[in-house]
Amino acid sequence: MSASASALPAPALQDGWFCLPLRVYYEDTDAAGIVYYANYLKYAERGRTEMLRHLGVNQTALKSESGLIFAVSECNIRYRLPARLDDRLLVRTKVAALGAARIEMVQEVLRDDARLTEIGVTVASMNEAGRPLRLPGPLRAVLENAFDEGEEGKAV
Repeated sequence: MSASASALPAPALQDGWFCLPLRVYYEDTDAAGIVYYANYLKYAERGRTEMLRHLGVNQTALKSESGLIFAVSECNIRYRLPARLDDRLLVRTKVAALGAARIEMVQEVLRDDARLTEIGVTVASMNEAGRPLRLPGPLRAVLENAFDEGEEGKAV
């Protein structure tokens, strides 16, 4: 069995990052076999969602209990290198800053040691009507404690 056919490691917190392993599938690529640019945003969304799940945050319960939902309010992405069919990727996510009703995150997509993309994302916490909603204390504590390295994860 080739290395590309082996199982992916489990998601984990590692060196201040939440790490989500992914594999590039045919559906992710364009006619040239290169990952279509918009799919990196999907990978980033999976990274953020799985990070919350890994930290014990159930978004469905959060919505039903407090009415809180998340929406991306800003996203910047820099493409450095392409990913290709069957590549094993690592989506790394960490909280850079917390506001009263926002979470700023830094994300990267890597293949081995090569950084393919750098992504900066601001996620707003709001109610279903789109009005800002403060991050609940327990959620804030989970996010601060998971990424408490120096200045990262601190309130702004």
